[in-house]
Amino acid sequence: MERFVLCGGPFFQLLEGPRASLIVRELLAGPRRFTELRQAVQGISAQTLTSRLRQFGASGLVVRTAYAQTPPRVVYTLTRLGEGRRGVFEALCE
Repeated sequence: MERFVLCGGPFFQLLEGPRASLIVRELLAGPRRFTELRQAVQGISAQTLTSRLRQFGASGLVVRTAYAQTPPRVVYTLTRLGEGRRGVFEALCE
């Protein structure tokens, strides 16, 4: 799986997608479930949110953790790499 180099152009290209910075803003506050992200980022479709989360996961920015329970629970969290970009994200979201 190809990973982005999260600096310069590729890093900012990752945030260009629809509502990408809003998703990251929510994850800066802590781990979130899919439904929590969808409610917080108003107007985002499930398809777009899924696409962005997969893109973030492939780049090493976000980790998806699935818990074996009923009902199924999946939580998205910024990785150490993502947390390391906190200052950049916060500046972009201001």
